[in-house]
Amino acid sequence: MSASREKKLRQDPTPGADPKTFKELEQAKAEKRSNLLYSVIGVLFLVAVVACLIWKSNIISRSATAVTIDGEKYTAAEVSFYYQNVYRSFLQNNSYFISYLGLDTGSSLKGQTVNATAASMLGVEEGSSWHDYMMDNTIKQMTMIQNGLKEAEAKGFQYPAGVKTQYDDTMQALKDTAVGSGTTVKKYLQQNLGSTMTEKVYGQELLRTLQYQAYANAYSDELTYSDQEIQDAYNADPKTYDRASWEYVVVSGAAESTTDADGNTVQPTDEETAAAKEAAKETADKILAAYKSGTSLESAAGGYEKATYYDTRDASYYDGVIGNWLFDDARQSGDTDVLEVNDDYYVAVFHDRYLEESNTVSVRHILVMPEAGTKTSDEEGYDEEQEQLKAAAHTKAEEILAEWKAGDATEDSFIDLVTKDSEDGTKYTGGLISDISVDSSLVDSFKDWALDSSRKPGDTDVVDSTYGSHVMYFVGTGLPVWKAAVVNTLRSDDVDEWTNSLVEGADVSQSDFGMKFVG
Repeated sequence: MSASREKKLRQDPTPGADPKTFKELEQAKAEKRSNLLYSVIGVLFLVAVVACLIWKSNIISRSATAVTIDGEKYTAAEVSFYYQNVYRSFLQNNSYFISYLGLDTGSSLKGQTVNATAASMLGVEEGSSWHDYMMDNTIKQMTMIQNGLKEAEAKGFQYPAGVKTQYDDTMQALKDTAVGSGTTVKKYLQQNLGSTMTEKVYGQELLRTLQYQAYANAYSDELTYSDQEIQDAYNADPKTYDRASWEYVVVSGAAESTTDADGNTVQPTDEETAAAKEAAKETADKILAAYKSGTSLESAAGGYEKATYYDTRDASYYDGVIGNWLFDDARQSGDTDVLEVNDDYYVAVFHDRYLEESNTVSVRHILVMPEAGTKTSDEEGYDEEQEQLKAAAHTKAEEILAEWKAGDATEDSFIDLVTKDSEDGTKYTGGLISDISVDSSLVDSFKDWALDSSRKPGDTDVVDSTYGSHVMYFVGTGLPVWKAAVVNTLRSDDVDEWTNSLVEGADVSQSDFGMKFVG
């Protein structure tokens, strides 16, 4: 990818999409690196493994020390657990950008170097080793967990019951997956995590990771901020939390390709490209002139084939042509402009910049998923069977709700049923989903129920979604959306500072022999 093309990718959206959805790459670059380096982003659930780095050696010593952290020794198998955790979490969190980062997921990282895009985003040296990058993060994660658990022990922290439940479920899933693959747990682990891995090591490090996550979550949840602290943080960076309302028309300036006599695609010439863009600018100017003459923007765009109208009420800031125009401090309601964005032109009409004052809410839920059917989608009777399975799931959800109502009917008793009956990952935290807002990426039926203005603490119901049937419990109303966003930022910064303190000053050494079997 050329540098100019990469710059365009970071700065501006493709035609016709809401600019707020195009902040990912810039955000990924701008995110505090401590989030990437120190947070436990995910636990290794081998059920989901479809590909990994597999190494084998005929000379393996399971007891060989690979890394020592503050006097505590870790074998190659233990280090491999965290190395794979870091690597797979990186792939998951950066799935949209892997091709731009130049990372070949099918080859060993030891022979791959970081390209310019990855170096800029990650803050590392271009040409450095991807293996070294993952290993550095692995050691920092291991240090963080080791010292975090020591702190938890010193404070007498009591791990919630969900830790043991999640551990048991994950180990059972490992066994089930191995059986389903026609192999033993030992062989399955060795195939996916290297020949030093054992079930004992995997279980041991899994439990440590889950315990750390529980302690870190508790640490974060206990952080509170005054109204003045929230206001000060907002005042320091208002664009991050403000929203904008605007209308716009995208006029495509891309020249169309043609086909030769043999059916081959012929790319447009430079002259054709320039002409197409000039024509788009002329169209955009005409649309704006029509709008200023009293025609609605949507109607003004309707007469042009390459013009598409949009109406966005909740645009967010990003560092690009559109974002900087919308969130210019001088912007006034009614302002208009024609903005050049890559090959296209945007006819923009600004309406408002505001704070989202609607309140966030929290709910708990129990997910009942429909059982698997016996028919494939192309078989007769498939739709009828699916409807029956969904109805059965709904009935089961109703029965769970009835069981709760017949008991203590408290939030605590609901949490007990979550742990027992839910098929959702939130079962390990009591089915809790916090800070639900109009922006939340939840299925509509779930979000609509949660955000119903008539909702009161303790309200319950059964809500159907594409995932199954949810037994809902309304916990309560939280902060306004903008305040919740500020608090999340403050909390994230403080947790980063804490995790940095767990890692800084650690005495770390690596053994050349043991490290041969990692990565």
